Amino acid sequence: MGCCSCFGFTKKPKRSLRPSLVSGSKISQEFLLNDNLEDSDIDLYNGETNNILHGSSGELRSRAKSSEEILSLRAQNGMICREVPVKETRQLIRSEDENGNKMVNEYVRVCKIGSGSYGKVVLYRSNKDGKHYAIKAFHKSHLLKLRVAPSETAMTDVLREVSIMKILEHPNIVNLVEVIDDPNTDNFYMVLEYVEGKWVCEGSGPPGGLGETIARRYLRGIVAGLMYLHAHNIVHGDIKPDNLLVTSTGTVKIGDFSVSQVFEDDKDELRRSPGTPVFTAPECCLGLTYHGKAADTWALGATLYCMVLGQYPFLGDTLQDTYDKIVNNPLFIPEGIDSQLKNLLERLLCKGQ
Repeated sequence: MGCCSCFGFTKKPKRSLRPSLVSGSKISQEFLLNDNLEDSDIDLYNGETNNILHGSSGELRSRAKSSEEILSLRAQNGMICREVPVKETRQLIRSEDENGNKMVNEYVRVCKIGSGSYGKVVLYRSNKDGKHYAIKAFHKSHLLKLRVAPSETAMTDVLREVSIMKILEHPNIVNLVEVIDDPNTDNFYMVLEYVEGKWVCEGSGPPGGLGETIARRYLRGIVAGLMYLHAHNIVHGDIKPDNLLVTSTGTVKIGDFSVSQVFEDDKDELRRSPGTPVFTAPECCLGLTYHGKAADTWALGATLYCMVLGQYPFLGDTLQDTYDKIVNNPLFIPEGIDSQLKNLLERLLCKGQ
């Protein structure tokens, strides 16, 4: 499967402590496999429920503010990794083309292609270069009403996502092209490159496995993108098949930086566990302080397991059951699997001596 020693895998002490969650809470499998809860109109910060999803709110927001300060300093010091800066547009013109299709500035609406964090994702075509773009559309008023902590709103998360993507440029990371933010309107748009290929795993679950050859090729791209992020002290926070896009030429690109965090140095300690439950590392399930890069690495292992075997390494009927299995159950790897792949999965999904 290739070398992943650059991630610095280490043995983790086995934890027998069960995660403290709502006992017997019956949660749909869609919830366990998906973190896009923002389509509802309810506040995300909601007492005990929010603690399950996001950990310590005080730690969360102080870390978010730290990320903002770090990103600002990097921008001021010219520490941008891009050859072409992200275009920033302060004027929004909504119109229609000759066929009656809705337009946002130069972009002609084609169709809705999905829902992202806090907003929808729509396919547009530029009438300047003829290319297609995926545009994440938000309502600022909705973001400002949607609380993610007692004194913070979803706008903070979206602005941090934009700030992180502004400094990144890598062939294995979805590229941010333009930000449209007219102060006189309620609309906010992120114009992203459109990846025309399929998802790594279609639908709400793995499609029966992709096989070792394809998984090996995809893994190289995911590792390259994740190494790039970690080298810049950025934790993705939600590595999973649904956030990995594949172009028509077979290049994997990491997308959705809505819960990502940036650090000043290698001290990547977090308490927030914002990712998707079935891809959550054991230490995150326990509500303990954990290292963000290590959690990304665990999620990479769970994603590789899905790609190769077509199933999740640990999945229960409820949130607590899933977390309990992640923390306590041994990793099952079927007989006959390639020995190098088996070794890699065991190291990526290591939780005991």
